[in-house]
Amino acid sequence: MSANTDEVVIRHISAQEFSTIDISSVTVLDLREPDEVLIHPIEGAINVPFSQISTGLKSVPQGKTVYVICRTGDFSEEVAEILADRGYDAVNVDGGYDAYREYVTETPDELYIDARSLRCPGPIVKVADTLRSLDTGSRVYVEATEDAFASDIAVWCERTGNSLDSLEVADGLIKAHITKKAQTGSAPETNAQVAAGNDKTFVVFSGDLDKTIAAFIMANGAASLGRNVTMFFTFWGLNILRQARKVRVRKNFIEKCFGFMLPRGTTKLGLSRMNMLGAGPKMIRMIMKKKGISSLEQLIEDAKEHGVRIVACQMSMDIMGIHKEELIDGVELGGVATFIGSGEKSDMSLFI
Repeated sequence: MSANTDEVVIRHISAQEFSTIDISSVTVLDLREPDEVLIHPIEGAINVPFSQISTGLKSVPQGKTVYVICRTGDFSEEVAEILADRGYDAVNVDGGYDAYREYVTETPDELYIDARSLRCPGPIVKVADTLRSLDTGSRVYVEATEDAFASDIAVWCERTGNSLDSLEVADGLIKAHITKKAQTGSAPETNAQVAAGNDKTFVVFSGDLDKTIAAFIMANGAASLGRNVTMFFTFWGLNILRQARKVRVRKNFIEKCFGFMLPRGTTKLGLSRMNMLGAGPKMIRMIMKKKGISSLEQLIEDAKEHGVRIVACQMSMDIMGIHKEELIDGVELGGVATFIGSGEKSDMSLFI
């Protein structure tokens, strides 16, 4: 079957016909996003997300027929036309992966998780995010290079109810085989242990960069275990939640003085030790980037995405002249009852 659009001819193939092709003899261009490919890969395919197609087509080799597939077949037809216009023998897979999955065994014996370049809490968070999308009984194989992962993954499996089938440490590489035995997620209804009082509460009193990084690393780690996490920011910790840009709000003289003297946002935070007139924080951030550790800003976004509850103390805001409009998105206001209520449901409360 063929179509003609602006004198560019492309071929079409049904998902059933595509499932019978020897993929090793052709090129398969997969336009789905990386998270979709991670869960449902097509062996041997080149993954160029549609959102990156303007530059990604350079990776498609010449000389072989190119079968283009996306999730539903809409984007792939457009890209197939672009390839045909560039001289490729392009074939669109009608119906995309949604149709193709009916004709293949889509789940491999083990799903591979590459956590080799990640630093705490990245490896554990990636394992938790992946297993959350899989059915009970699914198996994954994880590779990581951070030494702490060997201990972390054993504890994580024990506390989430998943099975650590094997753990091997050799030549700086940690290899773990895991079988999903329980629902893994941050919602209380998907984790029976959460209901048993395993919440975590962090009181963030300090506004120091190093202490803030530690707080959010622990919060993300707890969230990856499926725990409900509340972070209660008070006094100097409120500076962490201020937007970096200046927000025009009506303030009295004292409030303006506080606003001028206090750091605005995470990029202005100093270190508790060795601040060195602002050189210390820059060095810490440079080292974190070099070693592949998530920045504080990324840790905060990860925490919000994984359901960590971020609460700003209303009383402290009133004292320090900080207004709600000055805070970053995703922050709620609370008082002492909010903290006490969270603490009573927690088996761990940390004052940072």
